[in-house]
Amino acid sequence: MRLKNSIIVLFVSCVLFLIIVPLNPVLLDLMLIFNMTLSLCIFLISMYIKEPLDFSIFPSMLLITTLFRVALNISSTRLILGEGGEAGAVIRTFGQFVIGGNPVVGIIIFIILVIMQFIVITKGAERVAEVSARFTLDAMPGKQMAIDADLNSGLINEDMAKERRMKIQREADFYGAMDGASKFVKGDAIISIIIVFINIIGGSVIGILQGGQSLSEVMQIYTVATVGNGLVSQLPSLMVSTAMGMIVTREASENNLGEDLTRQFISNPDVFPIVGFVVLFLALIPGFPKLLIVLLSTVLIFGGVFLKKRAAQQSAVPEPALPVSETEYYKNPENIYSLLDIEPIEMEFGYSLLPLIDQSRGGGFIDRVVMLRRQFAMEVGMVIPSVRLRDNASINPNQYVIKIKGEEVASGEVLVNHYLAMNPGEVEEEIEGIDTVEPAFGISAKWITEDKCDTAAMNGYTVIDPLSVILTHFSEVVKKHAHELLSRQDVASLLENLKKTNKPIVEEIVPDIISMGELQKILANLLMEGVPIRDLATILETAADYAGTIKDTDILTEYVRQALKRTITRKYAPEGKIRVILLNPDLENLIVKNVKKTEYGSYTMIEPEILQKIVAAHVNQIKKASELVRAPVVLASPIVRLYYKKMIEQFVPDAVVLSYNEIEPSVQIQSIGTITIDA
Repeated sequence: MRLKNSIIVLFVSCVLFLIIVPLNPVLLDLMLIFNMTLSLCIFLISMYIKEPLDFSIFPSMLLITTLFRVALNISSTRLILGEGGEAGAVIRTFGQFVIGGNPVVGIIIFIILVIMQFIVITKGAERVAEVSARFTLDAMPGKQMAIDADLNSGLINEDMAKERRMKIQREADFYGAMDGASKFVKGDAIISIIIVFINIIGGSVIGILQGGQSLSEVMQIYTVATVGNGLVSQLPSLMVSTAMGMIVTREASENNLGEDLTRQFISNPDVFPIVGFVVLFLALIPGFPKLLIVLLSTVLIFGGVFLKKRAAQQSAVPEPALPVSETEYYKNPENIYSLLDIEPIEMEFGYSLLPLIDQSRGGGFIDRVVMLRRQFAMEVGMVIPSVRLRDNASINPNQYVIKIKGEEVASGEVLVNHYLAMNPGEVEEEIEGIDTVEPAFGISAKWITEDKCDTAAMNGYTVIDPLSVILTHFSEVVKKHAHELLSRQDVASLLENLKKTNKPIVEEIVPDIISMGELQKILANLLMEGVPIRDLATILETAADYAGTIKDTDILTEYVRQALKRTITRKYAPEGKIRVILLNPDLENLIVKNVKKTEYGSYTMIEPEILQKIVAAHVNQIKKASELVRAPVVLASPIVRLYYKKMIEQFVPDAVVLSYNEIEPSVQIQSIGTITIDA
C-alpha cells in the first residue's frame, strides 16, 4: 500500500517538473503515448462500471490527467518553437496524416474537434453534474430519514443503515466534486485553442525573423507541428471528457453500459424492419448509392425478423417477473389497499430542522424518542407506537407538524441555533431575544442565542434546547391523544405481557367476562383523563367484579378509577395535601335529577341556560384558583363526577374532575372555592 501511494505521489511530482524541465523528442513521444493509453483506460472503465460510485476516484483522476496534458502541451510548445517545429515523431505523424498536404484543412479539423468537445460534450457533462449535485444534496435529508425509518421498523440492522448512510454521503460528495472537476476539462479545451494560436504566431515570427524562411515554408512547418500537437492532446482530452459524460449520466444498474445498451436497444425488434423499409425508399432518389442502401435495409429487415423470432422463443420460457410500471401496478385493485394504511403517529419537519433528526449529522431525536417511549411506558403503562418521520418541503423551514392517524393535531416552530428561554414568573430582568410561544403549554418565551444562555440561566430563566422543545411538545400530544392511539392490538399485547406474571387472571376474565372491545374502552377512558393503566391486573379484577351487573363501560370505568385511587392520589396529591374546588350540594342534586339512563348508557339533560351558568361558574372558579395552584382540581361526589366531567369537557376539555372515593383517606383536602349557580 505504501509503495502504491509513493508511485502516485512520484507521478504527480514528475508532472509538475514537466512544466519546468525541457524534454527531448523521444521522451516526449513516450509521454504522449502514455497519455493516450491512460485516457483510453479511463474511457473504457467508465463504460464498464455499473454506477458512478464504482469509479469515485474519477474527479481526482480528471485533475491529474488535465494537469498532465497541460504539462505536455507546454513541453511540446517549447520544442516546436525552439527546435524549428521538430517536436517528436508522434506529433509529426499526427500532423502530416490529418493535414494531408493542406494546412488550412488541418486547422479547420482541429478547431471543429475542440469546439465539439468544448460545446457538446464538456458543456453537457458540466450541466448534468451540476444538476445531479443539487438534486442529490436536496434529496439527501429525505434518504437519511427513510433509512432511519427502516432502521426503527426493523427492516435493516445498524450495520446496513450505516453502510447506506455512508453511500448517500459519498454520492453527495461525488457529484459535488464532479460539478467542480468539469471545469478542468472546460479549461483544458480553452487552453488548447490558445496554445494553437501561440504556436502558429510564435512559430511564424521565429521562422521569418530568425530563420529567414518564407511565409509558406513557415506555415507548412509550424502548422503541421501545431495541428499534430493539438490532436495528440485533444484526443485523450476528448476520451476523458466523454468518460465524464458517461459517468454523470449513468444510473445505478445491475449491468455495465454495453450490456444495458444492447439489451434495451434490441428490446423492440419490430422497429428494425420498419426502419429497413424506410431506408429502402431512399434508393428511389436519383444519385443515391443504391447498392449500399439496399444492403443496409436488408440487414435491418432480416435482423429485426431474427430478433423477433428469438424473443418469441425466449418468452415461451418462464422468467422471473420484472418490475411493472406504477400504472400497471395499480391496475390490480388489491395493490391499492396498501395506500390506505395510516401511520398511528407521524412527524413532518421543515428542512432547517433536519440536522436535529438526522443521526449521521449528529441529530439525537431518534435516541430521545426511544428514551421517551421507555419513560412513557413506566409512567402511563402504554407503549408509544412507532413514529414515522418525514421531511416536508411545503411547510415552513423551521416548522414541524405532528399527525395522529394521518391528520394534523399539533405544530410548532423552533430555531435550530437558538435556545428557548422561559420566564417562570419571578424574573423581572428582560433578556434580548425573539419573542415566541412555547408550543407544548402556550407559555410566552424568547429564542436566545447560545452566548446568552448562561446569563439567562443566572437571571432565573428556564433555558431549553430546540430538540427538547420538540420532544416535550411531542410527549404532551401523545399523552393527550393516548386514548386514540390505544388499539385492540395494543391491548392484546398488554394482556400477553401480563400473562407472563399473572396468566390465570387474563385467561379467566378475557374474553369470558369482559370482551377485548370493552376492556379497550375502559382503558381508553382512563387514558383520556390522564389516569395511568400500568396496574392492568387491578383494572381487570375491578372491572370483572362489576361486569356481571353493569354493562355501561363508563360506569365500570368509575369503579376502576376508585380502585386506582392510590395512583390518582400520587399524581394529584404527591405531598399528602390537595387544594380543590367543590361542587355546591344543590348543583350536585340538580345534576343527579337530570340523569337519563338508557340501554346504551346514561347522560344528563340540562337546559341550555342552566348549562351556560354552570360553565361560567366553573371557568370563574378555575380562574381564581389558578392564582393559588398550578392545576386546579374539581372534587365531586362519586355519583356526580362522571356526569359533571362529561357536561363540562365540551367547553373546558382539560378540566380535572375527581371524586372523593378516588383520593386516599390520609390526604388533607383544602377547599379553595365552590362552584354554585343561582336557582
